[in-house]
Amino acid sequence: MDLWLIGIGTGNPEHVTLEARRALREAGTILVPRKGAGKDDLAGLRHQILAEAGAEGRVVEFDYPVRDEALPYRERVTAWHDEIARRWVDAVGDAEGSIALLVWGDPSLYDSTLRIAKRLDPEPRIRVVPGITALSALTAAHEITFNTLAGAVVVTTGRRLRDHGWPEGAESVVVMLDGECSFMGLDRPDLRIWWGAYLGMEEQVLEAGLLAEVGPRIVERRAAERERHGWIMDTYLLRPEGLE
Repeated sequence: MDLWLIGIGTGNPEHVTLEARRALREAGTILVPRKGAGKDDLAGLRHQILAEAGAEGRVVEFDYPVRDEALPYRERVTAWHDEIARRWVDAVGDAEGSIALLVWGDPSLYDSTLRIAKRLDPEPRIRVVPGITALSALTAAHEITFNTLAGAVVVTTGRRLRDHGWPEGAESVVVMLDGECSFMGLDRPDLRIWWGAYLGMEEQVLEAGLLAEVGPRIVERRAAERERHGWIMDTYLLRPEGLE
């Protein structure tokens, strides 16, 4: 099996590269996940991208499983990935030729599609088409640099920020996968935050400023946007005031 993992950016069809569009036109079968009530627009966006790319392959939708929140974190994620892999196999059936999956953002950054693909037996021949990441979309939207002059950046998760606090020695910190606004647990009045949700989409919302001042507003706005859309994808960058 040839499995193509195609990064499609963060929600803007114009993020889809020429290489990605060509791969979509050449794919024999394209898998599109249905992620449940309130998230139909995610599948709809994928269909829009396929139409604009001129994809002619067979499109197969499948229902995405939900995680069992009763299980410990790692066990929960492992079981979830196993089930996703099983549903891929069921959806593909006896299809021949290349099979494509549209991956939000980029397959290499805080996305487990590559890990799930390695569960398949036999392991497929994998092709990765890179996409615009949430990090690029965030810094572009705020017109800021990802790093300070010759400075390092720590990319981490909301869970690790909650459990371990500000990374030791960090200068700039980008946080992904934070559904609990973990920045509110930081006692750092010197920090600035650049936050964005639905990056690149028409629904894009942004907030920036001193964390102590805009943090509560981000919490409220995030909750309101999630209620309005039924889902939210967001990320943010933190950096001490005065660093450039």
